[in-house]
Amino acid sequence: MSKFSDDHLVSLIVSSTGKSHLRQIHAVLLRTSFIRNSDIFHQFLSRLAPRDLDYSRRVFSQRTNPSVSHCNSMIRAFSASETPSEGFRLFRALRRKAFPPANPLSSSFALKCCIKSRDLHGGLQIHGKVFTDGFLSDGLLLTTLMDLYSTGGNSADACKVFDEITERDTVSYNVLISCFLRNKRTRDVLFLFDKMKNEVEPDGVTCLLALQACASLGALDFGKRVHDFIDGNGLGGALNLNNTLVSMYSRCGSMDKACEVFNRMRERNVVSWTAMISGLAMNGFGKEAIEAFEEMLKCGISPEEHTLTGLLSACSHSGLVDEGMMFFDRLKSGEFKMKPNLHHYGCIIDLLGRARLLDKAYSIVQSMEMKPDATIWRTLLGACRVQGNVELGERVISHLIELKAEEAGDYVLLLNTYSSVGKWEKVSELRSLMKEKSIHTKPGCSAMELQGKVHEFIVDDVSHPRKEEIYSMLAEINQQLKIAGYVAEVASELHNLDSEEEKGHALTYHSEKLAIAFGILMTPPGTTIRVTKNLRTCVDCHNFAKFVSRVYDRVVIVRDRSRFHHFKGGFCSCNDFW
Repeated sequence: MSKFSDDHLVSLIVSSTGKSHLRQIHAVLLRTSFIRNSDIFHQFLSRLAPRDLDYSRRVFSQRTNPSVSHCNSMIRAFSASETPSEGFRLFRALRRKAFPPANPLSSSFALKCCIKSRDLHGGLQIHGKVFTDGFLSDGLLLTTLMDLYSTGGNSADACKVFDEITERDTVSYNVLISCFLRNKRTRDVLFLFDKMKNEVEPDGVTCLLALQACASLGALDFGKRVHDFIDGNGLGGALNLNNTLVSMYSRCGSMDKACEVFNRMRERNVVSWTAMISGLAMNGFGKEAIEAFEEMLKCGISPEEHTLTGLLSACSHSGLVDEGMMFFDRLKSGEFKMKPNLHHYGCIIDLLGRARLLDKAYSIVQSMEMKPDATIWRTLLGACRVQGNVELGERVISHLIELKAEEAGDYVLLLNTYSSVGKWEKVSELRSLMKEKSIHTKPGCSAMELQGKVHEFIVDDVSHPRKEEIYSMLAEINQQLKIAGYVAEVASELHNLDSEEEKGHALTYHSEKLAIAFGILMTPPGTTIRVTKNLRTCVDCHNFAKFVSRVYDRVVIVRDRSRFHHFKGGFCSCNDFW
């Protein structure tokens, strides 16, 4: 008789974590009849497989009559391994042998294998089996299906599966919200968050995803509502949520709220400090970002690569050339126990380019220890636009073509460079080349949140239901600004129009101007106007916002592709340095 009982062996297996201990238990199972016990073998295999996949593969192959649970243990282990496709192959092989898995867990684990290996075709096959096996009522399995479609960028099919779930829980909502966020359907995230609260209780993951959507959209009011929900439901102590709140408020241009959250945090890690430093950087508080960095070092927290990116970006956005070069030299010396990466070099090139030190910027690019990537060349191209350096701009474009990384925005920067020095022949040639190569520019889009709803505008937009009122308000604003001395910056118009008047008219209906007009139309006097734009704001729109802030006594906050512009009393926080 064996001195081991069923319960004793199960207890040993469950408490085992090391490979050697599990192999000793396997030896015991082989010496006794317990190896034939299906339940004990399942307990052993499910413990062994995630820890020693190669060994468990051999153990499993010796089983002549594997049960559903045995197969599931192996497929599950493969789904979390570096060889997830083997799990899917096992799933298919078992079905071909007329051994269809008898429960939805097998399909769920096989789906996870397809998600890990990004095998959408295999996932579609499993979806078909889910239907024929009659597992459409299994909420967990359908949630995994949603995750498959989400990973594959197919949010429409993820929505269809979500609609089929009869009893939705927090996890199924979170998967769909994550899918929307991943596929840039950020406005849908906010809608779904509100809908979810009427059906199930959002958790910390839900709030994290909703805050990320608010940060992306610049939806400050909705972000505050999520913040209230966090505090009201006892989630306010979570470090990751507080870090995301700091980031959200920063990216919505509300640094006072970001500082408020940061200052009340009981615990801070390097992510907290990085969020704060990066937030101060993008909002133009360069000196404050440097102070925060020095305070972080005093607290004994070592910076990460992202921290240094935020710090150097702060110097770039605030024109702190000496400080930026000093930190870059400290980074290169190894003081922060890391080497400069491409992002760090990009910040320095940006800093020198904005400061009109183009020769120095170019020499740093040429002396880089690693090969410059497309982002470095684009940063230098932006500096060429600022200085109207056509020759270097053309050389940079050739580097981008060599890397096969040229984008529409690169050609727009070169167009800007040509137009800034009046080379209209070159502008025409470049436009023809873009047409020939089917290069289409991304239209400028500006968004503004009002009462929890996000309104979007493009240039010459006529899609808004209140378009007539918006255009009427914009005409009135232009009249008032002209009286105050505003003159359209016609150099911002890239088309070679016949007269200054035509150029000024073409600039009138840029997307951020429509958004600002909508804000003045829809909000009481004194209300801050917040606009988020997908591209860099042009010089004319920048001047327009400065005049609006003075003439209408409004704070206007514009977040463009790279930073925030806080307009107040006719001045901008960037000091016209962007």
